[in-house]
Amino acid sequence: MSETISTQTGEAPQDEPVQSESSAQGAQGIGALLRLAVILVGLVAVFLAFGLGDLLLVIVALIAMVMVHELGHFATAKWAKMKVTEYFVGFGPRLWSIRRGETEYGVKAIPAGGYVRIIGMSSAEEIDPDDEPRAYRNQPFGKRIIVASAGSAMHFVMAFLLAFFALAFIGRPDPSVVTVKSFLVIDGGKSTPAQVGGVKPGDRIVSVDGVKVTSPDALSGVVHSHVGTPVTLVVERHGVSKTLTVTPVDGRTVSVAGQELAPSSGPPTGYLGVSLGEGSSTVGPLSALTGSASIVKLATTGAVAGMAHLFSPSGLTNYANEVIHPAPSPSSAAASSGSASSSSSEGQNRPESIIGAVRTATQGAQAGSLTLIEVLISINIFIGLINLLPMLPLDGGHIVIAAYEWIRTRKGQPMYRADVNKMMPAVYAFVAFLLLLVSTSVYLDLTHPIANPFK
Repeated sequence: MSETISTQTGEAPQDEPVQSESSAQGAQGIGALLRLAVILVGLVAVFLAFGLGDLLLVIVALIAMVMVHELGHFATAKWAKMKVTEYFVGFGPRLWSIRRGETEYGVKAIPAGGYVRIIGMSSAEEIDPDDEPRAYRNQPFGKRIIVASAGSAMHFVMAFLLAFFALAFIGRPDPSVVTVKSFLVIDGGKSTPAQVGGVKPGDRIVSVDGVKVTSPDALSGVVHSHVGTPVTLVVERHGVSKTLTVTPVDGRTVSVAGQELAPSSGPPTGYLGVSLGEGSSTVGPLSALTGSASIVKLATTGAVAGMAHLFSPSGLTNYANEVIHPAPSPSSAAASSGSASSSSSEGQNRPESIIGAVRTATQGAQAGSLTLIEVLISINIFIGLINLLPMLPLDGGHIVIAAYEWIRTRKGQPMYRADVNKMMPAVYAFVAFLLLLVSTSVYLDLTHPIANPFK
């Protein structure tokens, strides 16, 4: 009523408080955004200053996984016309947020994941009666199942995309691809024939004197017989072929760490002074598609088998024994016997907490980009599967409830609605089991970490 009167009487000053309030809110939003930017820059600087760039990369990757999971729920809920009120990174106090329409987007202080809030996820949730038509619980069963399963589906999509990227752009390890890892330190630092000829670490050796190099032996067979005689090397560097001329040195006349490369009493043997390694080869887009599907299928089969073993009576018994009588940590085992004990290697199959997963992924990052991608694929598959377990509060619980209500609803009758309160004893028991599993795995990961699997 007052707004109508203001418009009719032309009282423009009435709009000024609204504009001032809007301006103040905008200023607060910019200030919060600047504070968030300063915090993020500071955190990145701290990680890099302590040489923890790999750890930072893993943390960012895991948070991105969670947010893509939530994006699956968010996008499908929006598609289904459900009301989505929040989409946040992190938990706890708000650091920054912005509202677009009916949804608030933002960042919270504890970077332990994220969430999306869809109203009316269960029959027990109280919501505004005006929002009931758009509540999750009142939507068709098919849409509810799609929304509930979309988060897990996104993990399989991410695993597929990671596998495709690895196959198409990084490549799989290929023993037929010979690369230069490094140069040998000969005669206390003298330049090697390879260095003199322009070879660089990372070069892929394609051929030597017209002979295709498909193994280290193929290269050595030519080089060894050409002491003091120039040979032509074709190398591939950053996708570009280069032709180089190198002259092998007699291994009897040079030494590495005080020892000759070739026996002084033997025949002349040529060396380039390089350490060779196994390279990788990429595949075309179509092969990458089929290969990615195979990788995801193999990883899923392995994860299902691992979960089935863990949750079996024998698996739970073995895990309980490991918690009560944990194997020695790799460091203590190495100190007492010079190597990791067999019992510690048996623990490689135990479940890892988020702490263990971060440690393993960081070790994978230190081993190389391909290894990191393999770890991230495994983590995605595991999270996707664990979220499909048919019990609240996991996504699988919402899927089962939607399916159950669909089965119980008779044609032409009002939608049957399951009483979530009756399920709560089972839910509490399941949550207690999960908390026990998580807490014990955290304990083991802190006190008896699994040995680095990439060494």
